[in-house]
Amino acid sequence: MTQGQDNSTILLPTTGGPIRAELFSLERLEQHAESLAGAQDVTPQASRGRPLIPRVLDNGRLLLQAYEAVARAIQEEHSITPAAEWLVDNFHIVDEQLREIRDDLPPGYYRKLPKLASGHLEGYPRVFGVAWAFVAHTDSRFDPEALRRFVAAYQRVQALTIGELWAVAITLRVVLVENLRRIAERIVRSRAARRQADELADNLLRPGGQAAILPALKLLEKSPLDTAFAVQLVQRLRDLDPKVGPVLLWLDQRLAAAGTSADEIVRAEHQEQGAMSVSVRNIITSMRLISAFDWREFFESVSLVDEVFRKDTHFADMDFSTRDDYRHAVEDLARGSNHSEIEIARHVVRRGQQAVSELRQGKSDSGAVTAERLQEPGYHLISRGRPALERELGFRVSWKRWLLRLYVRGAVPGYLATMALLTALILAWPLWRAHAAGMTVGALVALGAFAAVPASDLAVALLHRAIMGVLGPR
Repeated sequence: MTQGQDNSTILLPTTGGPIRAELFSLERLEQHAESLAGAQDVTPQASRGRPLIPRVLDNGRLLLQAYEAVARAIQEEHSITPAAEWLVDNFHIVDEQLREIRDDLPPGYYRKLPKLASGHLEGYPRVFGVAWAFVAHTDSRFDPEALRRFVAAYQRVQALTIGELWAVAITLRVVLVENLRRIAERIVRSRAARRQADELADNLLRPGGQAAILPALKLLEKSPLDTAFAVQLVQRLRDLDPKVGPVLLWLDQRLAAAGTSADEIVRAEHQEQGAMSVSVRNIITSMRLISAFDWREFFESVSLVDEVFRKDTHFADMDFSTRDDYRHAVEDLARGSNHSEIEIARHVVRRGQQAVSELRQGKSDSGAVTAERLQEPGYHLISRGRPALERELGFRVSWKRWLLRLYVRGAVPGYLATMALLTALILAWPLWRAHAAGMTVGALVALGAFAAVPASDLAVALLHRAIMGVLGPR
């Protein structure tokens, strides 16, 4: 199948209907992922793009309104559809997903995600489009193996960044919430239409209701015909009092003009109700599974950077925290240079192999550094080999990082000066308050001398916390 032949399913049309398309097998899903990767273009520079969190918050608000509407219907002992029952019984899961999305998608992280340059999701993250396509062609059913194969197939054509791979879980949640909101809107709208049909049927069937037929027909002529309304009206009036015959005749004529019939819309409505019930069940079940799934294992199974490091280094033998530090360094180098993350990973591996070769041939000036240390990716990513690697990659050092490195080069005087400054700042306020209260200079000096020790302890604790937060492991 050519890429052009598959474009019809690459991006869904912008509608308010459920995110649901043709259900694909695993093999067909992989083909679609490759076609999707070939069709999606991203903006050349990182940008804010179209905001996603406001849309999530709006979806949460609408879902809460739908939940309250269905809950009222239950309290009033009205019948509800199976899809509505799924929504009400599991709304706490939906609420939990909304909280996790807000916590896991901060603005700084979102801004760094590559954004789509075209299509109905233009301005949204590329990984959001990947999640959208997966949800659409699986009917919102979360299958870890299917997702892994889908992402792997996508990356055979276009690699995803480290940040995008971590965002797969978040964007899946976002798309599932979006889909549930669309279905919930349809549930509420259909229920309102059925209530209108019931009210009309009650008016027509009550004693003296024949006088209401003409006003009812005039009213119906002025408004579009909702499928749920028509189905409910047909089911209420068919095979009943002959006096409502004009209404049924008008309804049949209206449906015939639209190219359908009463039997067909009843059958279609029942099928749609069944499909919505399945979709809501899949969404709720997927939300549960996503929260319980080990996303670290998934990430490392599809990360192309990890694949490069695992192949030629002892990367797989390290603990997860160390591997993650190396990945953060690769991300940082990619953002500050014109090289992709995979290119940087390959360059680091080659550089380590080359350094080992030069050391064995006696051409290296690495001093006491062992061959094993030179081959270690961390030596080049976060340790003494980092400056040379940055020069080779053409890495652009920001002014903030330049100042930090200048501070680190003067580590001892910088540390002592910072500790003294923090101690002085901690002492300044109580000494100033004591002076304002009338304490003499001698007493202030004595107070400062006694308070200097606990103030310096606090200053050291704050300084160490800041150093660990800013510098991290070396």
